[in-house]
Amino acid sequence: MRPMQRTCEPTMLSKKFRNTLLFSCIAAIFAAVGYWNISPERFLDKPVTPVDESAIDYYAINAHSVQYLPDGKLQYDLVSDKVEHLKATEVTLLTNPDLNVFRGTEFPWHVQSLHGEVNPDGTQVELIDDVRITRFDEKNRKTLITSTRMTVFPQQQYAQTEQDVRIDGAGGVSTGKGMKAYLKESRIHLLSNVRGQYEAR
Repeated sequence: MRPMQRTCEPTMLSKKFRNTLLFSCIAAIFAAVGYWNISPERFLDKPVTPVDESAIDYYAINAHSVQYLPDGKLQYDLVSDKVEHLKATEVTLLTNPDLNVFRGTEFPWHVQSLHGEVNPDGTQVELIDDVRITRFDEKNRKTLITSTRMTVFPQQQYAQTEQDVRIDGAGGVSTGKGMKAYLKESRIHLLSNVRGQYEAR
């Protein structure tokens, strides 16, 4: 009886198959790395780049802005020595803002301060330091409101503050803490600690 000869072909095929499979996997990994641009650096923590909140992307000197009502009457007129736009927050900084809120009439509220900040959509103006709001009526009677800080909403013709307020006018002086001023109706409400001194007639 002749001994059976063993063949090595199945072992060779399986070795070839394993090598082919291994090279196919390696090729697939390289293809994935190239496709998704995966690099070892992507898995490392990247340092957070700090944002400069005070970076100004544009500014204007002696700026002047005018806004009209839908009926064509003047709503407000704003002049400022300097306007600076902050890139990170979209807030606009004003130096010596001078605002006339006309309310569609010829007797405007004249609003002034040393500094101001306008929110990104322009609906709110924060007045800071030496805030003065003045108005003369048709009989040339003066009303003067002073505070250290105030928020004005030009489109709503409304102003408010939580700071101390002084109102000079109508034959006397009123003081209080906090105020809501409805400029269109010429109504002013002091919120607390209200005191008044009036001239006797």
